[in-house]
Amino acid sequence: MNQVDYLRISLIDRCNFRCQYCMPEGVELDYILKQQLLSDEELLTLLQEVFIPLGFSRFRLTGGEPLLRPHVVDLVSAIASFPQTQDLSMTTNGFLLASMAQNLYDAGLRRINISLDSLDADTFDQIIGNRGRSRWQQVWQGIQAAYEVGFDPLKLNVVVIPGVNDGEVLDLAALTIDKQWHVRFIEFMPIGNLHLFGDRGWVSSADLRQLIRERWGLTESQVRGAGPADVFQIPGAKGTVGFISQMSECFCDRCNRMRLSADGWLRPCLLNETGQLDLKTALRSGTSTAQLQEQVRRLLAIKPEINFKARDSGTKGTYTRTMSQIGG
Repeated sequence: MNQVDYLRISLIDRCNFRCQYCMPEGVELDYILKQQLLSDEELLTLLQEVFIPLGFSRFRLTGGEPLLRPHVVDLVSAIASFPQTQDLSMTTNGFLLASMAQNLYDAGLRRINISLDSLDADTFDQIIGNRGRSRWQQVWQGIQAAYEVGFDPLKLNVVVIPGVNDGEVLDLAALTIDKQWHVRFIEFMPIGNLHLFGDRGWVSSADLRQLIRERWGLTESQVRGAGPADVFQIPGAKGTVGFISQMSECFCDRCNRMRLSADGWLRPCLLNETGQLDLKTALRSGTSTAQLQEQVRRLLAIKPEINFKARDSGTKGTYTRTMSQIGG
């Protein structure tokens, strides 16, 4: 079991997209009210007095869409300034990134993941649930802005949905050839839209690797990230292609993370809802950070038993929170 030193922090559950694999179609979500969100002060207190003393040194800011969080640049600056912060990154849909990339970089953010599930504007808009003016171009501008500012590595996340964007795998992989971009193919999961998952299913990473291997060849990369991706490289390419295979392969023994929701719930496993701690309510009711630290310490100790491990050991049926509410 790896040391758990990586915390994914959801800053907000709201999003300006409604991606098919993240939110159920036709269902209105009950967004967290502002007063129920962890405040900036509460979040920073939990990091400084609970998580960092327990060895957490890697932080990823997620959502919803984290760029919708008020004062997000100030939060980035505060977390980046902690002497114990070894790595600070963000996952965003990129729609607001073009105008914010420089400020985020100046605040201390160095790594960024941007969701890009299609290079075709119509397919892209279909996936994100957009029925108005296409949003693809603005996301692409955000990606270019992040690249020009100097984010390295710049990662592009692709959730592969059969019959929707699986025909673009080679085109997306080709983005890694001329630029030091890192494309991550993610197997479609049942969290967020169980109906679509049941209708479409998922494509295994092994099949995607074989497709790319047949076109260009594929070698294992020496590049390793903080996450569960298996990383490969097209021969001669500047970037890499990675595969996150949570459906076809079990990587629980490599799991090094926990997830903190925007309203303060600490979740030890993405695919299993048991063992969660409500840190916000405890903090607001006067529980000391020393007591909270001990509760998290105990949860860390039993995390290996909570990890998903196999199809029959995790949450069964419908998840109570969608992917956007968990933070991915």
